[in-house]
Amino acid sequence: MNAQQDILTQSAHALLEGRLDNPFALLGVHENDGVRTIRTFQPEAESVQCLPTTGKGGSVKLDRVGPGLFVGTLPFKGSYLLQIRWQDGTIQETEDPYAFAPVLSDFDLHLFAEGHHFEMGQIFGAQPRAVEDVSGVLFSVWAPNARRVSVVGDFNHWDGRRHPMRLRHSAGAWELFVPRLGAGTRYKFEIAGAHGGIFQKADPLARQTERPPATASIVAPQPKFTWSDSDWMAERGARHAPDAPISIYEIHTASWMKPDGEGDRTLDWAALAEKLIPYTADMGFTHIELMPIMEHPFGGSWGYQPLSQFAPSARFGSPADFATFVDDCHRAGLGVILDWVPAHFPTDPHGLAQFDGTELYEHADPREGFHQDWNTLIFNLGRSEVSGFLLASAMWWLETFHIDGLRVDAVASMLYRDYSREAGEWVPNVHGGRENLESVAFLKHLNTIVEERCPGAMTIAEESTAWPGVTAPVNEGGLGFSYKWNMGWMHDTLQYIEREPVHRQWHYGELSFPMVYAYSEKYVLPISHDEVVHGKGSLWNKMPGDRWRKFANLKAYLAFMWTHPGKKLLFMGCELGMESEWNHDRSLPWDLLDQGDHAGVQLLLRDLNQLYREEPAFHALDTEPGGFRWLVSDDARNSVYAFERMGGDGADMVVIANLTPQPQSDYRVGLPHGGAWRAVLNSDAEIYGGSNFGTEGEIVADGEALHGQPVSGVLALPPLGVIILRHEGK
Repeated sequence: MNAQQDILTQSAHALLEGRLDNPFALLGVHENDGVRTIRTFQPEAESVQCLPTTGKGGSVKLDRVGPGLFVGTLPFKGSYLLQIRWQDGTIQETEDPYAFAPVLSDFDLHLFAEGHHFEMGQIFGAQPRAVEDVSGVLFSVWAPNARRVSVVGDFNHWDGRRHPMRLRHSAGAWELFVPRLGAGTRYKFEIAGAHGGIFQKADPLARQTERPPATASIVAPQPKFTWSDSDWMAERGARHAPDAPISIYEIHTASWMKPDGEGDRTLDWAALAEKLIPYTADMGFTHIELMPIMEHPFGGSWGYQPLSQFAPSARFGSPADFATFVDDCHRAGLGVILDWVPAHFPTDPHGLAQFDGTELYEHADPREGFHQDWNTLIFNLGRSEVSGFLLASAMWWLETFHIDGLRVDAVASMLYRDYSREAGEWVPNVHGGRENLESVAFLKHLNTIVEERCPGAMTIAEESTAWPGVTAPVNEGGLGFSYKWNMGWMHDTLQYIEREPVHRQWHYGELSFPMVYAYSEKYVLPISHDEVVHGKGSLWNKMPGDRWRKFANLKAYLAFMWTHPGKKLLFMGCELGMESEWNHDRSLPWDLLDQGDHAGVQLLLRDLNQLYREEPAFHALDTEPGGFRWLVSDDARNSVYAFERMGGDGADMVVIANLTPQPQSDYRVGLPHGGAWRAVLNSDAEIYGGSNFGTEGEIVADGEALHGQPVSGVLALPPLGVIILRHEGK
C-alpha cells in the first residue's frame, strides 16, 4: 500500500510539474477492493463536486490534496459529472475526460502506422464527435518520441498540465477526448520533447487554422458541404482526357484583385466567386489553378512553404467557403487545380520541424533533410507515417473538396538525391545511385490511389529534367502522372522570342526544336508565375523592341503557344500585357484595360481560347504525332514557320507565323488540301490593337506543289504576326 501511495505521490508531482506521461493511471476513477476513488486536476478551482449523471445518489465533495488536485470516494456506480466552482464564482459542469476509454480503433492505428490510412483527415487531428452519447472533440497527434503530450487552448488557459493525453503505443499516437468542446475551439499540442524542452505545436492535421500571423489550430466542423456538381464530377474524366482542350489560368489568390489595390486585404472566397469565376469563364479558360492555398505562415512564399496540409488558408475564409467556391466553379464549367507541395516544409517553430523533439517528418541527416535553395526541410518519404500523411492530404483535397487536379510542385527536387547539391553534399541510394527511390515509390503510390479513388482527377508534375516516363502508367514502369509541365518548351521558346528579330534567323531551331520531344510525355505548356518574378520581368517586357513591337511579339507568341501541341497554362496578368513584373503585394493592374493595346491582348487570348476549344484540330490529337505536321520549318532567313494541326475530323487548320517586323505581301506556303481556306484569326488585326495587315477572308489553294504539299496558296503575312487558316473544303 505504501508503494502504491508512493507511485501516486510521484505521479501527482509529475502532473503538477507537467511531466506526467500516463495521466489515466492517476486521473479518473480507479477501483481497488470495491472502493471507487476519483482524482481530478483542476488548477484555480475553489471546489469540485462529483455527481452521478442520472442525478440519483447525491453529490460528493472532493478533497483538495495538492495544488489543483482533488480526490474523493464515489459511493455510486456508473457515469458521473464534475461540478467545478472556479475562483471567480462561475460554476462549470462537465464530464471527466479521464472517464473515457480509448477512442481510436486499433484498425485506424494500424492503417496509420502502415501509411495506408487515406481517410486520415476524417479520423485524426481534432474531430468533433460524440463518445458514449457525450458531445466533444477527439484530439490526436503523432509524436512517438515525446515524453508527454497535452492538448492546450482557450478552454484550459493554454495550461499543458490540465489535459495530458494517452499514448497509443502501437502507432506512437496520443489521443484525448475532451467533452463539451466543439467547432471553433482554438488549440495546439504542448509537447515535452524527447531530449528536453517543452514547446507548443500546431496540429499537422488541422482542418482549419487561425489567420496568420496567428498560429493556433481551430477545431473545424465535420465537412457536410452541399454539392450541386454531380454532372460535372461525372463528366470531368472526359474533360481531362488527352484529346480534350485544357486551358489553365494560374492565379495567386491573394493578389489577383485586391480591394484596395495593395496591402494585406484580400478578396475572400465569396468575392472571388463573384469576380474571378465569371472572368475566367468569359476568357474561355477551362480550369483555374490556385497557387498553394494550404495554410502557410509567410505570405511571401506564395503558399509554397505550407504547414497545414489539410487546411485552406484562413486568409480567404472557412473550409466551407472554399468548398462553395469550388462548387461555384464547377457550375460555371470550370475545373479547379491546386498546387500541392509534398517535397518540403518550412522550419517555423510551431510547425512540423523537430515535432516531438526529434526529426520526425524530416530526415535527420541534413544532406537528405535540408533544402539549401529554399531553406526548408525535406519530408522523409521513406517513413510510412510521413508518406501516408501526405497521401491522405492529397485525398483530402480531391475527395472532400472535389478538387479536379493536383499540380505537384518541385517533382525534380524529389526525384534526385543530388538535386542542387555539390559532390559530398548528398547521400546515395542503397544502390549507390542518385535516384531518390523513396520519392519514386511515393509518387507512383500517389498516382495509383488517385486513379483508384478519384475518377477523372488529374495529377500534373512540375518536373524539369528528362526523367523517363513521368506520364507513363505505373504498371508500365512510369510515374503515372496525367500530365507534365513542358519546361523545355518554355525555356526554348522564351529564349527565342526574347531575341531581337534581326538575330532570330541564326536561332531558328529554338522555336521548332520542342517538336522533337513533343510526344515523349503528355505535356502542359506553362507560362507560369516563375517566369514573371525575381527580376525576370513581365512576359510583355521580355519582348524586344519598341512598344508596338513588344505588343506584336507578345500576341504572336501567345498565338503560337495556343496552336502548338500541348495543353495550356498562363499566369494571371499575362493576358493584360502587364508591363511591370508581378508583385504579390499588389493587385493586377486592371486599369491597363482602358488602353487599346492592352485590351487587344486580352481579346486575342479570349479568341484563342475559343478557337482552341471549338476546333478539334487544336486538341483532339494533342498527344499523338498524327495531329501535327510541319509545312515550313526551314525558312530561317525570313523567320517564318508554318504547320498543320489535325483533329481527325477533316477540319484541318494551318498556322503561319512571321516573326520579323518585315511584312510579307506575297508569301506562298504549301497546303495539304486544295480548295478554300479561311483566315479565322490574325494576331495583327485591328481589334487586337495591331496594324491590320495580312490576309483576310478566303484564299484558294492552286495546283502548285510546295513544301512537300500537293497545293499551295499565297498569303499576306503580318509583321510579327500569326495567321490561322481553316480548311473550308473544296
